[in-house]
Amino acid sequence: MDGMPATKEEREMRIAEIDAAMMQADFWSDKDRAQAMIRELQALKDALEGLSKYDKRGAVISFVAGAGGDDAEDFARMLVDMYVRFAENRGWTLTILHRNDNDNGGIRNLTAEIDTKHAYGTLKNESGVHRLVRMSPFNAKGLRHTSFALVEVTPKVEKEDAIDIRPEDLSIEFARSSGPGGQNVNKRETAVRIVHIPTNIAVHVETERSQERNRDKAMEVLEGKLFKKQEEDRKRELAGLSPNKTMQIEWGNQIRSYVLHPYKMIKDHRTGVEVRDTDKVLGDGVLDEFLDAEKDL
Repeated sequence: MDGMPATKEEREMRIAEIDAAMMQADFWSDKDRAQAMIRELQALKDALEGLSKYDKRGAVISFVAGAGGDDAEDFARMLVDMYVRFAENRGWTLTILHRNDNDNGGIRNLTAEIDTKHAYGTLKNESGVHRLVRMSPFNAKGLRHTSFALVEVTPKVEKEDAIDIRPEDLSIEFARSSGPGGQNVNKRETAVRIVHIPTNIAVHVETERSQERNRDKAMEVLEGKLFKKQEEDRKRELAGLSPNKTMQIEWGNQIRSYVLHPYKMIKDHRTGVEVRDTDKVLGDGVLDEFLDAEKDL
């Protein structure tokens, strides 16, 4: 897929070439080649329609608490609940791969998989820093507090995806799983943490029952994160900007603000969409207004 034609005319020419090849009597004589060409054809057609070759995939969604201490970790928990309800409303299956909770019911970081078609295309523009303003429940004086959390949405990768990762670029660690699976599982080092050294991207998976399955799942998630970074770097390069550094989860980087005090309003800073029914968004996971506006980003 790395050789995707750049222009509309080139893509139309390549589609015509594949269509002609499919008419040949010996097209299916090499089954692997034929299937690869069919996948390429679909990707070319999607590109002409303005879709990524990945938009139809499932998604991996990660949450990381940023600046703001207990408030930020509680905000990360609120965002997780919001997207869980969003998924439930659509009948999507959401599976937690890793979670790290604090002692107050908040979430330091969490990674979940949505194994539903078009989940990535639907949620990909939700990636970014989210900001919460409210009266802090963790402050004895009840002062207004601002906290931040990062949401990252990456596509699920498949075997045919060509993501080049050198073994020497990986640091792999094993630990006891803290997730479900029973006492016998937790006594063994089944949890896997993989760090891609050149980019410092880290992935932690612990919910599968074996170390091997956790490692395979962690590699899938890592490949999706690397794809997302490559796409973002490519867009910045085309715009004449330098590659993006690690985003700071703090003021100035937010894509959306959730204001609960002194008034109630949720505003997306990229599209200008404002919703005053904050309970509908945070409590019920109704994100349609934001997602519809994001289609033009």
